[in-house]
Amino acid sequence: MNAVDLIVGIQWGDEGKGKIVDRIAKNYDYIVRYQGGHNAGHTIVTGNKKLALHLIPSGILYPHCKNIIANGTVIRPRALLTEMKDFNDLEGRLFVSQKAHLILAYHEAIDRIKESVQAIGTTGKGIGPAYTDKIARCGARMGELCDKEKLLAKIQAHLDSPIMQAYRLQAQSYNIPFPTIQEIREEIDEAQELLPYITDTTSMLWDALDNNERILLEGAQGSMLDIDHGTYPFVTSSSTLACGACAGTGLAPNTLHRIIGVTKAYCTRVGNGIFPTEDNGYAGDFLRQKGNEFGTTTGRARRCGWLDLVALKTACRLNGCTEIAMMKLDVLDGCDIIKVCTAYEQNGKNLSYFPYNYNHIKPIYTTMNGWEQSAGTKTFIQLPKAAQDYIHFIEEQTKVRVSFLSTGADREDTIER
Repeated sequence: MNAVDLIVGIQWGDEGKGKIVDRIAKNYDYIVRYQGGHNAGHTIVTGNKKLALHLIPSGILYPHCKNIIANGTVIRPRALLTEMKDFNDLEGRLFVSQKAHLILAYHEAIDRIKESVQAIGTTGKGIGPAYTDKIARCGARMGELCDKEKLLAKIQAHLDSPIMQAYRLQAQSYNIPFPTIQEIREEIDEAQELLPYITDTTSMLWDALDNNERILLEGAQGSMLDIDHGTYPFVTSSSTLACGACAGTGLAPNTLHRIIGVTKAYCTRVGNGIFPTEDNGYAGDFLRQKGNEFGTTTGRARRCGWLDLVALKTACRLNGCTEIAMMKLDVLDGCDIIKVCTAYEQNGKNLSYFPYNYNHIKPIYTTMNGWEQSAGTKTFIQLPKAAQDYIHFIEEQTKVRVSFLSTGADREDTIER
């Protein structure tokens, strides 16, 4: 039996993946982050405590789970060390891939320069520039921290390159601080604390499979931000899809079993880019305020709108979703009517798929009855009839079963069908 399951976002990120990972992590031996960096933010609420995770996998709350930050990620050592301070039992429970790439201060400076030239709406954490160095084959990997003098010589040579000198001049013109080699040395010195956690995580996962241990892969961001299949150029810099989980861990495609696509009951997006169902009126503001739609990482207000089934069906096909987890159903409580986008209109033609050319897209809505009092519901049959109809409609449209429903912020406010 395949022992690897996957949780993947099927919107523009911020879907609530952390809550679902936390919900089912107790059933797994390994929880693995396979792409992205500390631009991601997974929030878990338990009782009166809210825990925001950025790099550490969401299984960290379960003592028996081993948590892996895999090779497909990019890691800012200072950010990871800061996050680790919230825990006192990480030895033997947290592992970092030797092959994961480093984010350093100059990556963050370059990110800020690029946003000044052309705003994409990134978090400014240096994620894109670190992936750029990776693809250009001039990046530094976590395993290189074990020989810091050799690593610093490599970084110095990179900083002396013409392209980096050009960035330094641009930084001056935009009044953006650009780090010195001494400042980078200090960060590399601090990062030595991570050496006990750095290992060959791919071999660990292969051994886990050989021992019939169960593995859960946890993605960051969402499918519509995928570098290849998302709303380019307003995307992230890695593959956020199920296929990216294989490259980002070293696990083969035929090991994947359950693929759980996570969506909200409505849509949100942070940053720039196409958002066909965005509502800039009362409905959008209602969803933002009631859903507390402000970024875990940046605090930025999220753009909000009705559920986009065209984008959702696209994401389900791209990932091969076997089931859907729908979050924040309770946020729709109190809406008299609820709209669902079932097609687009573009230049007089109806589209049932997400097109390459986003210009002049207009959503075509189906209007459904609203409901009251889904919040805190623990079983599907207890949901208001209109809420049940909403779920059934989504299943009919996507051809994928909705197996999880979140009806509140707490980890226990979840229906499992």
